[in-house]
Amino acid sequence: MPSRPIALIGAPIEVGTSEPGAVMGPAALRTAGLVRVLRDLGLAVEDLGDASPDGPAADRGLPAVAAWTRALAREVEAALGQGRLPLVAGGDHSLSLGTVEGAMRHCAAAGRPLFVLWLDAHADFNTPETSPSGNVHGMPLAALCGEPGFDGLFADPGRVPLDPARIHLFGLRSIDAGERALVGARRVAVTDMREIDEFGVVAPLRRILERVAAADGHLHVSFDVDFLDPGIAPGVGTTVPGGATFREAHLIMEMLHDSGLVRSLDVVELNPFLDERGRSARVLVELVASLFGRRILDRPAPAAAVPSGSDRR
Repeated sequence: MPSRPIALIGAPIEVGTSEPGAVMGPAALRTAGLVRVLRDLGLAVEDLGDASPDGPAADRGLPAVAAWTRALAREVEAALGQGRLPLVAGGDHSLSLGTVEGAMRHCAAAGRPLFVLWLDAHADFNTPETSPSGNVHGMPLAALCGEPGFDGLFADPGRVPLDPARIHLFGLRSIDAGERALVGARRVAVTDMREIDEFGVVAPLRRILERVAAADGHLHVSFDVDFLDPGIAPGVGTTVPGGATFREAHLIMEMLHDSGLVRSLDVVELNPFLDERGRSARVLVELVASLFGRRILDRPAPAAAVPSGSDRR
C-alpha cells in the first residue's frame, strides 16, 4: 500500500444501535495504541480527534444518524481531497453511511469507481420496512444503494446511489429474511463463511482485488468487529459464532496491504463495555497494523494469482 498520510477520525456514535457502549470505541482503540503502532511503522498519522454531528442530533434513529452522516462524509471527503487516507474509528456501523458517502463524493469528483469490501457477519442491507429491530446499524448498505425509506439522510437528496454491483460482503453468516431477498435482487456479491471454510480467504479475496485493480478503483474497507469469531474479539453487541480466525483476519489484512488498493477504512462496532480487559481493542489494533504493512518477515508479494480454474463461482 502506498505510504500516504493517515487521518484518524474518531466516530463516537451509538445512535444506530440499541446496545450502549459503542460510543467508547474510538477511545478504546486509542488507548490500545492505534496511533503509536502506526507511527512505529514509519507512517505519518494525524489524529483529528472525534467528529461531532451536524447540529443538535436526536437521541437515536434516522434523524440522529443523518446528523452524523453529514459530518463524517464531509471529514472523509476532505481528508481524501488532501491526499490522506481516512481511518475512521467507531462507533456503531451506521457511521459507514458517512464514511462511504464521503468516499463516493471524492471518487465522483475524481472520475474513479468506488468499491466497498464489507468485512462483517451481517449483510447490513435492511430497510426500515424489513428490519426486525429497527436499528440503523443494520441498514447502511441499503441506504447507500438508494433503497426506499431513508429520506433526509444524506445532504444531497439527488445523490447518485452506490452501485450494489461494487459491494462485496465478506464473512457473512447471519442475514435477515427481508435483506436476503434484497441482497439477491440487487446482485450484491457475497463470500459467506461456508465458502471461506471450503476454500479459504485467499482465492475469493484475490478475485475481489483483481477486479478493483482492473477498474483502477478506490477500495473502501469497512471492518466490523463481529467479522471475527467472538472467541477472539468478544467486545461487540451482535456476536455471531463461527467467525474468522485471528490468522485468517491477519492474512486478509496482509493481502489488502500488498494490493495497494485501500484508500479509506472504517473500523466499527467495538464496544468496550462488553469487552474483556481491552482484548478486542488490542486485536483490532494488531489487524489494522497488518493492513498498513506490519509483518513478521519482509517477503516479496506473490508472483502469480491463483489459477482461474481453482476459483469458485
